[in-house]
Amino acid sequence: MRQIEVCAVNDIRAVVGEQEWATRVDLAACYRLVALYGMTDLIYNHISAQVPGHHDQYLINPYGMLYEEITASSLVKIDIEGRTLLQPDHGYNVNVAGFYLHAPIHRARPDVKCVLHTHTRAGTAVSTLAEGLLPLSQTAMRFHGRIGYHDFEGPAIDREECDRVVADLGRNNVLVLRNHGLLVCGNTIPQAFNAIYWLEQACRIQVDALGCGRPLHAPTEMAIGNTVTCFAGTEITLDNERDTNPVLNEAAQNQQAGYGLLEWPALRRRLDRIDGSYAQ
Repeated sequence: MRQIEVCAVNDIRAVVGEQEWATRVDLAACYRLVALYGMTDLIYNHISAQVPGHHDQYLINPYGMLYEEITASSLVKIDIEGRTLLQPDHGYNVNVAGFYLHAPIHRARPDVKCVLHTHTRAGTAVSTLAEGLLPLSQTAMRFHGRIGYHDFEGPAIDREECDRVVADLGRNNVLVLRNHGLLVCGNTIPQAFNAIYWLEQACRIQVDALGCGRPLHAPTEMAIGNTVTCFAGTEITLDNERDTNPVLNEAAQNQQAGYGLLEWPALRRRLDRIDGSYAQ
């Protein structure tokens, strides 16, 4: 049976490997960015990241800290059985929902390296609508046909319900939790952040459009399909278009890839200009 290792926050970097430390820094950056872009809910919600080389271990926020306080050293390491493996000595542990909602996804989807859950105003509003997310904008069309829906059963602290969450997610990387909020998965932390950022923007656009009380212009099915295809790969530049443009190259289509890697260094630089303590 694994023993809980309690470590001084200032000593965390010395006891974890370089790969885990790099993941900790990216995950802490992700928390700060979610706060920066207005997607937090006080100390609640969670972003988890798999520990490199350990499919059954992940890092998650200490329950009691605001996202803007999270640092690489403050993250708690737990396993998918709910056991704490590495506990910084800051006095905070893990919210039970951070286990019940995240662990089953990490267990069922080894391709998922990051799981991000929010309760934003716009995301929760869209989760209450019978139609869910509508393809009203290019931003929303990116996710068309690639979203799972899970009906609300109460706070996600029941193991059996969380197994149903996994089933409703399926092979998608986006899940709308009805009357609750949003959840995204990513092959990397940057890609998970990119997904939640644009999903949140799509929800805000939809709420704004529906709130205008004016007739809506619906895009054609062809336009929606073209948009889905365009976003079924990775970022396209003039230098790599031949290999990455899914419209020109069918082999470039990869529904599990996702955008997010290109802008990550720029987002990290923005954090560094504001407050680089996330990397401590």
